[in-house]
Amino acid sequence: MDRLEAMSILVAAVETGSFSAASRKLGTPLPTVSRKVAELEAHLNVRLLVRSTRKLTLTDAGEAYLAACKQILEQVSEAESAAAGEYSTPRGELVVTAPMVFGRLHLLPIINDFLATFPQIAVRLVLADRTLHLLDEHIDVALRIGKLPDSSMVATQVGTVCRVVCASPRYLAQAGAPESPADLARFACINVDSLPSGPIWTFAPRGAKQQAVPVHPRLSVNNAEAAIDAAVAGVGLTHVLSYQAARAVEEGKLQLVLREFEPEPIPVSLMHAGQGPLPLKTRSFIDFATPRLRAALRSDRDRLLGGGAAHVAAPPP
Repeated sequence: MDRLEAMSILVAAVETGSFSAASRKLGTPLPTVSRKVAELEAHLNVRLLVRSTRKLTLTDAGEAYLAACKQILEQVSEAESAAAGEYSTPRGELVVTAPMVFGRLHLLPIINDFLATFPQIAVRLVLADRTLHLLDEHIDVALRIGKLPDSSMVATQVGTVCRVVCASPRYLAQAGAPESPADLARFACINVDSLPSGPIWTFAPRGAKQQAVPVHPRLSVNNAEAAIDAAVAGVGLTHVLSYQAARAVEEGKLQLVLREFEPEPIPVSLMHAGQGPLPLKTRSFIDFATPRLRAALRSDRDRLLGGGAAHVAAPPP
């Protein structure tokens, strides 16, 4: 029995959810997939999977063995990459993940330039607003927005973003501008439901403790782009990250308010697993992307400099 092959089949079956899906993914006949897993269980003299008509479920022994299989297969892949010269020539597939809007606005243009510079590297960009586990998802580099937990991951900070409140000049001319977070109770608000805090906006007046201010949304949406579109249309005030609103502010479609109450800036970092020698494709990407991301975040900050609360016309009588 080829144990590495059997391990790969087991991992594929669990990740895809069925033997038939693993068969399609691997291009291996279905009877072979089933037989290889059965041979592996016989060799180990333990049951790894509970099979049903709907799904595969790992036993306790199967969970532990699957984790070991993934680690072994990753080490084999690293050894093969080194033998093939991947550590001396930037080449191979690079898997990168980032939040949806940030990835589309800032990371994708950098990746486009990176591909033109390194023709032997292919990139798979995974845009997701949930946190993906680098090792479990086989991700080489992750862009994260927020404070990072202590871990074995290696991180390079590329800048910061901040959370801002903004509205269209037309709305502010009609309704006036809030002078403090407490004033939000009398304004129409557009809330982003994906925020873990719910309809609560956080502020931190300079030199004071952080304040959590509940709002009563006139409109709730599930992503920041929709909230910004609604704010531009004059629906009300919204609370988003600075990079999400920077272009609309620069174009005069949105205006920032309550700037003196903005909370502390949020770090933006590039991360990698940091286990074993770093493949040249990964190092090349980090070295290429870091200065460009820093420049992009500085550009966002410059766009916002003129977006503070200017004079707002009094509402009509």
